[in-house]
Amino acid sequence: MAGTLLNTGLDTFLDGTPESRDPSYVRAADALLGLLSLRGADRRSGLPEPTVELVRHVLVEDVPAFVYATAEELSAFPAVLVALTERVREAGRLNGKRQARILAAIEETVPDFERAMKDPANLTWQRWYASLLRADGTDPGDPAAVRAWLAAHDGITPPDGLRRADLMNRSELADVVLAEALTGAYVREAEAPSPAGPLLSDGDVSHGVGTVAGRVVDRWTAEGLAGALAGPYAHLAPGAEAFPHLVLADTLVDEHLNYYEDASVPLPPPPVEAHDSQRSVEAGADLLAAAVEEMKSETAGLYDGEAAHLLYALYQRGSSAESVARRAAEFEDWPVDPRLEDAPVLVPAKAPDTYALPPAAELSRLLGTPVTDDDRARLEPSARAMAATVDRMAETGMVFRAGDAFGLTPWGVEVLHYLLRVRGVAAPDAAEAAAWDAPTVIAAAEGWSASAATRVLAEWLHARDNTVDAWTQLLTALGTVNAGTHEAADTRAVFGFLDPAAAPVEALRATLDDPVMGAYAYGILRARGEPADETRVPRSARAVLILDRLSRRTGGREVLDSAAQGWPGGIDALVEEMAAVDPYRAGRTLGRLGIRVAEPRTGKPRARRRSRGRRRAR
Repeated sequence: MAGTLLNTGLDTFLDGTPESRDPSYVRAADALLGLLSLRGADRRSGLPEPTVELVRHVLVEDVPAFVYATAEELSAFPAVLVALTERVREAGRLNGKRQARILAAIEETVPDFERAMKDPANLTWQRWYASLLRADGTDPGDPAAVRAWLAAHDGITPPDGLRRADLMNRSELADVVLAEALTGAYVREAEAPSPAGPLLSDGDVSHGVGTVAGRVVDRWTAEGLAGALAGPYAHLAPGAEAFPHLVLADTLVDEHLNYYEDASVPLPPPPVEAHDSQRSVEAGADLLAAAVEEMKSETAGLYDGEAAHLLYALYQRGSSAESVARRAAEFEDWPVDPRLEDAPVLVPAKAPDTYALPPAAELSRLLGTPVTDDDRARLEPSARAMAATVDRMAETGMVFRAGDAFGLTPWGVEVLHYLLRVRGVAAPDAAEAAAWDAPTVIAAAEGWSASAATRVLAEWLHARDNTVDAWTQLLTALGTVNAGTHEAADTRAVFGFLDPAAAPVEALRATLDDPVMGAYAYGILRARGEPADETRVPRSARAVLILDRLSRRTGGREVLDSAAQGWPGGIDALVEEMAAVDPYRAGRTLGRLGIRVAEPRTGKPRARRRSRGRRRAR
């Protein structure tokens, strides 16, 4: 096959093989031999020699980024690699043991390869258009037919679930990765030439790495597609400049990292699952981004520069309504009861357009701290400025304010969800969260507000018809997720977000034997007047419940002494049991009582949600 990447050994590999007449096999062979060569496979035998590491990387990372193949064609890829290992072995470059390891790696990697090839998140502009034109019966090897198809389908839009910005992001990343691979291969062979000859000629490279990359991917998707999408049909594959809202998306990523330090820590799914087919989410994102940018001007209000922060905070709290006054108080560094920071706010059915600060008594309830009339007067200018910022955002139709309450509209929820996901923040929707397994939903709920966690856990159970098995899985996960870490106690605290009255008796009785949550289950059964066998509750579970209760009380040593009455071995044995089951909470809680418990030397706390930040306006 003439053209770029002349020395992959493709003709030699295909010579005499019956599969050489199958276009899909030839395309798979061309792609795999080319990618293995680009990734530095030894070519001394005339063919790129696979290794375990190269096989896994090329199948799972490279082919899904640069090659399009139908579901029926996927089997050609492992078949090519199996045949290649045999040809390399025949050339004396592989012994039996190495070949066996490579063949095992191919077999083990095939499921991940097939998942990656079918994953819409891996689609690029070229792979997507190649899939469409081939589905229409267009010959991918005919550049004129490819251009004719593009002309006939000018203006086609991705289906729901596949965003143009996602295609753009993946395309730009794939372009960078391939350019680096081509450059690296050229430099590597310039420094240490292969006996098989150069992979890239000087003439190829003189046209530019981008041009070479386009020719290569054309061979693996559809001929002439790269040039068409870079030329007369560039509008069908727009770059970042066509997505001004990505600036706001990047700011929201920064906000998420400020809260959680990790983009993969999931946000709570919003309660509103709204989609208006008449409204473009991308257009809404552009509108919101333009409004946020405009609010940063020199004439902006006191809090206009915090618009992006406020938008993120609304979504992060589960998209429940917030209080203007409470947010203003936090920005002014007023003390707010942490238990009320994320508490939902009642949205009145009707309210005057002009903002009015709630009375002192209502402010005291919202903040969880006494507020006098003088305090209220000092807060009023800040609250009015906050309301003005909210009202400016409300002009976009994505934020609302009703009296002191403000929040995201259904359209606003949809746009924020899109903006967060488009830059890789873990922002599941309700269906995705409902599909999680019990350990995943428990681990996620531990970092959410009480209201969001309560709602999502109830939805998770409802999706499983509140069965005994579903409840048992959740109760078990409370004791196993993060066990032995700094977060174990916070994970157990998620128990407080469950409705004990809804737990099936059978699930509670099944949990009695649990070494961590057994005493919790026993307590619910007793409170509900259900018979329960206390002898089934492990000593460790009893110690956990005492430790958790002790950590939530303000009492001193007498509380511990009271809890230790009747404990086999007395207080020393109880302390030892507490330290064994949760050394981190035991160390913190008992340390305040003057009892030293050594914490493990290993295991640092993972990234935790930070306080939502009583940040002053900039």
